[in-house]
Amino acid sequence: MAKIQWREVGAGLIVPLVLIAVWQAAASLGWVNPNVLPSPVAVVQRWIAYLLPPVPFAEAGGSWLAWAVSGELIIDALGSMYRVVVGFLIGAGLALPLGLMMGASQRVYAWLNPLAQVLRPIPPIAYIPLAILWFGLGNPPAVFLISIGAFFPVLINTIAGVRHVDGIYLRAARNLGASQSTMFLRVILPAAVPYILSGVRIGIGTSFIVVIVSEMIAVNNGLGFRILEAREYFWSDKIIAGMISIGMLGLAIDVAVNKLNNYLLRWHRGLEH
Repeated sequence: MAKIQWREVGAGLIVPLVLIAVWQAAASLGWVNPNVLPSPVAVVQRWIAYLLPPVPFAEAGGSWLAWAVSGELIIDALGSMYRVVVGFLIGAGLALPLGLMMGASQRVYAWLNPLAQVLRPIPPIAYIPLAILWFGLGNPPAVFLISIGAFFPVLINTIAGVRHVDGIYLRAARNLGASQSTMFLRVILPAAVPYILSGVRIGIGTSFIVVIVSEMIAVNNGLGFRILEAREYFWSDKIIAGMISIGMLGLAIDVAVNKLNNYLLRWHRGLEH
């Protein structure tokens, strides 16, 4: 199993490495303007400077280290993660019970589904003017936008999970004399868990997209803010370094959530080997 996993990882690295090699060759041969598209080496140097903590001028011996490193990446990443976690918990915390009620009750579904279907297509970015008017600047509008981004994936998947429970399970539970609460807690909810976890994974991904946009507008730190700042100063290497940081952080979050899903769904026949 371990050999297969490492083989898959190695195969997945082939295309990125080829693209990086072509990119470096194009930059070294002068085929692209370095101010528009810096070389991978320049991007890595900027990323390291973005990551490392600042060095006092005296300790650096008056070298370039005194000004080239900033240590902003860790602070920005922590700021972005804080907004993602808080916003996702609020959005998912509201969507999960509402989705369970809408999925389990046809009456509640009939009342709330039209409103949900009207609001669902509206992208969170469209709420930016209202978010700033309602909450001002700082974390509150960003958290509000992230909550909206996380709310609907969890809601829709929870509803689908509850409403697609196999009727055989429900009839078997009724024949065994299960009460409504027992049927919901022991039959409907476990059967809906794969759908709910899929919604959670999508919601976290959406939250991470929204936080970058919100940081470009409403806050003065975070990965999105730093990319916008780099654009204003035409630091294209820092822009790409910030984008790579976002991709690495998003990949780490997705891998962690996927492993959590596999652990929680280890009983599911689709994960049996």
